Amino acid sequence: EHGDWSVTEHASITSTMRTDRGITHELVRHRLFSFTQESTRFVNYTKRELEFIEPAFQAPSPLRFSWEALMEEIELRYLDMVGWGANPQQARSILPNSLAATIAVTGNLRNWRHFFLMRTSKETHPDFRRITVPMLEEFKRLIPLLYDDIEPNARQIDNLKKSFLGLGLING
Repeated sequence: EHGDWSVTEHASITSTMRTDRGITHELVRHRLFSFTQESTRFVNYTKRELEFIEPAFQAPSPLRFSWEALMEEIELRYLDMVGWGANPQQARSILPNSLAATIAVTGNLRNWRHFFLMRTSKETHPDFRRITVPMLEEFKRLIPLLYDDIEPNARQIDNLKKSFLGLGLING
């Protein structure tokens, strides 16, 4: 009611996501969160299946078929490298951003609000939106007071105005 968002900094939520490593690279730019990400350094994918996250292509698409063929080729080359004596840490250098990764993210409610304002917008990468839009809906269900005004597909600049309004930095 008074626009004092400081109280939202006393509660935090941890969310675990399974996405591609390209998206995790964007995610960790939100520096006020805490992260624990699955490492590829010591994972030996000869003992565990390589999992790739398919980009949000419009199916069927020549891009999709090309991507699938490339992932199959990369998996074969990775297995070859390990078979020829490379350790998993060395062989991982050829793995693409499409490699699946699990990441746990912890942040306070205010940081999550800013995150959703930024990462559910029209300009957000489609693969990132695939995760953030359903997450936002769950946050809205659990804590509507803090998240109900955030609309997926809004322009990022319009979302940021909501953020600044909430902080008292600009007038409506």
